[in-house]
Amino acid sequence: MNDSFFRKIESKTGVPMEEVFALANAIQFADFSDERQVRKIVRKVGKLAKKDVPAHVEDELVKSILSNGKSVNLTDIQDMLGK
Repeated sequence: MNDSFFRKIESKTGVPMEEVFALANAIQFADFSDERQVRKIVRKVGKLAKKDVPAHVEDELVKSILSNGKSVNLTDIQDMLGK
């Protein structure tokens, strides 16, 4: 993909592509049975989405992801946060 494509995404979202790529990399290689890693990813998604994630919501997300036992993508977490 070319630079203008990424610049358009950055201008529409306000999120630097480096941060998006870092999150995608973290998700790709995360151990979703490790509660600490799951919490870290949930917090990163909330930060990138500029959403405050209350502790009880974080707990529910982490519990759901851990019980699911499979990898989760960014869209799944965004859906759980209610976009």
